Amino acid sequence: MTAETESLVLEHLSAIRGDVSDIKARLGRVELRLSAIEHTLGSALSETDHETVQWVIRRMEHINGARR
Repeated sequence: MTAETESLVLEHLSAIRGDVSDIKARLGRVELRLSAIEHTLGSALSETDHETVQWVIRRMEHINGARR
């Protein structure tokens, strides 16, 4: 591998590392928001609505899985 090729590979790896870091940060924020939503829903609904909450959570997980 030439020095120029090696430099190009390292440059791309560095860019990928930065992108992955950004994605991790965004995912962390999304997880916090989702947790807050779940907490709010759980507090707002009575125990009789527990099945509805579980359905909403399963649906959100299904939607999240479809986006991957």
